[in-house]
Amino acid sequence: MAENGFDMVVIGAGPGGYVCAIRGAQLGLKVAIVEREHMGGICLNWGCIPTKAMLRSAEVFHLMHRAKDFGLSAEKIGYDLAAVIKRSRGVAKQLSSGVGHLMKKNKITVVMGAGRVTAPGTVEVTTDKGSETLKGRAIVLATGARARELPGLEADGEQVWTYKHALQATRMPKKLLVIGSGAIGIEFASFFNTLGAETTVVEVQDRILPVEDEEISAFARKSFEKQGMKILTGATVKKLDRAKGKVTAHIEQGGKMQTLEVDTVISAVGIIANTEGLGLEPLGVKVERGFVVTDAHCRTGVEGVYAIGDLTNGPWLAHKASHEGVMVAELVAGGDPHPVSPEAIAGCTYCQPQVASVGLSEARAKERGHKVKVGRFPFIGNGKAIALGEAEGMIKTVFDADTGELLGAHMVGAEVTELIQGYVVARTLESTEAELMQSVFPHPTLSEMMHESVLDAYGRALHF
Repeated sequence: MAENGFDMVVIGAGPGGYVCAIRGAQLGLKVAIVEREHMGGICLNWGCIPTKAMLRSAEVFHLMHRAKDFGLSAEKIGYDLAAVIKRSRGVAKQLSSGVGHLMKKNKITVVMGAGRVTAPGTVEVTTDKGSETLKGRAIVLATGARARELPGLEADGEQVWTYKHALQATRMPKKLLVIGSGAIGIEFASFFNTLGAETTVVEVQDRILPVEDEEISAFARKSFEKQGMKILTGATVKKLDRAKGKVTAHIEQGGKMQTLEVDTVISAVGIIANTEGLGLEPLGVKVERGFVVTDAHCRTGVEGVYAIGDLTNGPWLAHKASHEGVMVAELVAGGDPHPVSPEAIAGCTYCQPQVASVGLSEARAKERGHKVKVGRFPFIGNGKAIALGEAEGMIKTVFDADTGELLGAHMVGAEVTELIQGYVVARTLESTEAELMQSVFPHPTLSEMMHESVLDAYGRALHF
């Protein structure tokens, strides 16, 4: 058993942990990082990146079918699912390898194994060769989360899949049931539906994409249904009967039961934090509803122990984890960074059409007592959107009527996951409608719709 002393020991090499380690090294800290499976964590290997690679394939496939709209011709359009999956896995592998390179570049000690905090400042790592003890002035827990499984709906990898099974699909579903309409569920529903699966989405809440603004959710639902998806909201899958080649789902909706026969089910009903085996309870780290409790600076209340990313309360997004990692590294190095505000974190869903948002929805803003001004602008009013053949979508902005503060922005349509950052920056700079109105947006771009939505909130829209 070797003993090593570090300024900071990070447990988990996902987008929170490895970024935390890099920033710590940049600040002159001696850093070790512990990872039990893959450098890059779930995001690079089984989440954000490989799903986007798959969705890109579906997007190109969709566009090929629209070739005639652009004056082009494409014949015998098809796909090779194995090749789509292979490309996706290759993209993930490339980026995971890149994280390993970044660790070497920044002189970060990497220990592959399962880490456990045995005492403040002490991490015991179980490796293939035995165990190793790491001493750290600060310990950062960044172990992420995994798919939640409901009783009776557990995945078997054959007929009932989690996101991991879907990312390694060896067959194309003919009839697919997706349980849950959050980002993960809707992205897989969009992918398989585009490739031809007869897709049904069941959501327990009264609308799909329930964290989004109601207007955006409604717009997205209409788009998905136009593409052939069947959507059941206010519905619960009570039981799955599995038989050879088929699954019969028993679904309750409005007090009535119905059955749906499919060949494949994808369960996307949320996540569970990976808190087991970390030694949290003896250490005194508080866990509520499965997630580690922290303050605004990710401190757990136990001296020198921090928790970041999906291990803690939401939003459960890679970019939030990364930003928290940077903040904690700067704290450990003696800095005084601003805390990460959940309302400053944009959410992006890469379905077709894409969905993106930041800040408060119109309903949430009103619940908090704001008198609001709301602006909207449709894609059909934008020259670039029409030229791209992507005239379906809208942008919505919510302002405080008294101060002009941008409270929230919500989008659905082509490339909105790229556009949303403009409003993220505006909120960070505490911009009001005045600065946004005075900003000159380039023409012709989709971003002009952002300007028009702001103008519309104050009765000044020019192109609609």
